[in-house]
Amino acid sequence: MGAPLLAVLVASVLLAALARRYDVSAPLGLVVAGLAVGLIPGVPAIEMQPQLVMFVVLPPLLWSAGLESSYLALRKNVRAIGLLAVGLPLATTLVVGFVAFHTVPELTVAAALTLGAIVAPPDAVSAAAIGRRLGLPRQIMTLLGGESLLNDATALTAYKVALAAAIGAAATWQGALGTFALAAVGGVVIGGLIGWFIEFIRTWLDDPLVESAIGLVAPYFIYWVAEEVHGSGVIAVVVAALLLGQRATRASYATRLQDDAVWKSIQLVLESFAFLMIGLQLPTVVDELTGIRAVTLAVASAAVLATVIGVRIVWVYVMAYTPRVLFRGIREREPRPTASQVFIVAWAGMRGVVSLAAAFGVPLVTLSGEPFPGRAQLVFLTFVVVIGTLLLHGLTLPWLIRMLDVQSEAEAHQDALEQAAASSRAAAAAADRLDELLARSSDSSAQQHVGEVLQSWNDRRRNAVWERLGRSDDDIGESPASAMRRLRLEMLAAERATFIAERDAGNIDDEVLRSVLHGLDLEEAALNRE
Repeated sequence: MGAPLLAVLVASVLLAALARRYDVSAPLGLVVAGLAVGLIPGVPAIEMQPQLVMFVVLPPLLWSAGLESSYLALRKNVRAIGLLAVGLPLATTLVVGFVAFHTVPELTVAAALTLGAIVAPPDAVSAAAIGRRLGLPRQIMTLLGGESLLNDATALTAYKVALAAAIGAAATWQGALGTFALAAVGGVVIGGLIGWFIEFIRTWLDDPLVESAIGLVAPYFIYWVAEEVHGSGVIAVVVAALLLGQRATRASYATRLQDDAVWKSIQLVLESFAFLMIGLQLPTVVDELTGIRAVTLAVASAAVLATVIGVRIVWVYVMAYTPRVLFRGIREREPRPTASQVFIVAWAGMRGVVSLAAAFGVPLVTLSGEPFPGRAQLVFLTFVVVIGTLLLHGLTLPWLIRMLDVQSEAEAHQDALEQAAASSRAAAAAADRLDELLARSSDSSAQQHVGEVLQSWNDRRRNAVWERLGRSDDDIGESPASAMRRLRLEMLAAERATFIAERDAGNIDDEVLRSVLHGLDLEEAALNRE
């Protein structure tokens, strides 16, 4: 399986690059490409290995999402995220289990609940990838991101309990609650302790290269330790990532720049691989359906898919408005959500690679040696839900966002305004510090000249954010800050070309060139962020 998986990895990155180049939704394009390849006669089936997803793909994606998440925003929305991440997966498990039990004759109650737990969690990969591309407002992304970060723990715990009952292992309500409590508490404790230790080690080392290397292996180590003590690896990775993301301000600028570049690349590779693998599962799923009536499958597929979508819509609407009616404190603390925002959250329930991995992880036989009841139907229905939600929600969300005017332009303007105000205060603090340092130094003409240059540079940065706030050069003409930025970028291009020519002429070594270009690149990056 090594060579086929490597081929899938390479193909997924190339397809993602093409999608980005032509502004096509990469998740949807990769899923469709996988489905198309799966329909080609003679192409060998590549079955998704649950261990590959759970232990290789999922931890770094959760880690990356956790680093980008805001602990303050999650804490501010803890009630809504808790209802989505804990209450909704449990409700989906029960309702889908009920529907599946009555539409698929082969499923026992426990097997039907296993299916419900498998399709319960919206996928962290899907929500983040599609939400980023659509430019959803921060409030919605906080809810969807917080939900997808934590609901896997709820659903996978319910999955373990239902699967144990389905294969004949002893399972009680007390045991189920104990399993859930151990997973939650163990995940939080392990994630917090290891996250704190990693932060201490990285600070002590003060070596950007080694710090980034530790960050690469950290999610795998944390996930493995948590799972070994029967805690939730998902929760442990998320908690540690949130802790380190919150304390990233203590790291050096080199570490932050390197981490940002590294994790964006890893995120692209793993997300692309996951979506392409989803589409490629079609032959494997179809091969297991020999002898099963098409009518039964069609009815069950429609019923389960509609139930998954319907439960989410009902739950989101009920939980968005009912607590506000019942509790005065909630009405006073939380602004009333708009109808369009509630609908977008209700509609953005894409399932993904975690659900498929859990389905393929269902054993072929029970503890008694009998075939697992309805396993082929269970895997097929999971595939239908994953593909159905990805295509349905992914294709309609852009249109719905435009129609309902759920855009982030106003939020972006507010962000720019807040950034301008904060930048002005920061520039004032820098000016005060400069005056203090100049007052302590000797009163030489060179020192005064340096001070004047720095004061002028600081004033330019302070004014630049206000000059461009909400307006373009077409509206106001080229501002002094824009002119300075344009001219400096031209100067940097000339410097870079000269250094490269010097290397080509043999006057400087490649190592010298790389060192110089790194400094020029950092300055250009700073100018392009203004």
